[in-house]
Amino acid sequence: MAELADALDLGSSGVTRTGSIPASRTIINNFYYYMRTSQKIYLPFKRLIGLIGSIIGIIFCLVLLWWWVIPVNAIATKGHPFFASKRIGKNGKSFNCLKFRSMKYKTNPEMTSRDERASEGLTGFGKFLRKSSIDETLQLFNIFIGQMAFIGPRPLIYTDDDVITIDLRKENKAITIKPGLSGYAQIHKRGELDPRDKAMYDGIYYEHICLWWDIKIFVYTILKMFGAVKGR
Repeated sequence: MAELADALDLGSSGVTRTGSIPASRTIINNFYYYMRTSQKIYLPFKRLIGLIGSIIGIIFCLVLLWWWVIPVNAIATKGHPFFASKRIGKNGKSFNCLKFRSMKYKTNPEMTSRDERASEGLTGFGKFLRKSSIDETLQLFNIFIGQMAFIGPRPLIYTDDDVITIDLRKENKAITIKPGLSGYAQIHKRGELDPRDKAMYDGIYYEHICLWWDIKIFVYTILKMFGAVKGR
């Protein structure tokens, strides 16, 4: 827990760049300084896309998915179809990340795919939810209220591996942007990346935030969902 507390201590982390901002200033304060003007202009537009897109997505899911997914999952999980997972988001702040429960009710729903016992705890319907990524669709509500975006680094869980990723995200400033429903790391290899590689991809995304990158990642994510492409 001490390591996790240290990893989340953004206030004590400075970013040094010769001839620029003093190292005593925090990563959060340096966030806009290191971004190009075009990126600063894009961020409010990105939020607008998230707001409008999440409303459209929620309506779409209600009409085509949730009306049957909710009752079926309620049966599969014995009356507990949803759960809120504590995740680490922008600036290291925790928030409740919404998901459809894919694990059996008495199984720890926070168990990740890296855990050897994870497959044993999945319900039959939960396997389908995870494979199709339908379990993530409730995060449209997180996007709507501004805790997440469509594209960004994935929100992290409180695990040893993710502590490493948090620390590295502090160094490359990816911790200062909203987590996403999908991200640059996820289009490479979902759930199986080394935490250092994951943080590296998150840092690359931070440096290239723009509409074109978000469109490409979004399209690539959709294609992966339907099996049209595989991770690089």
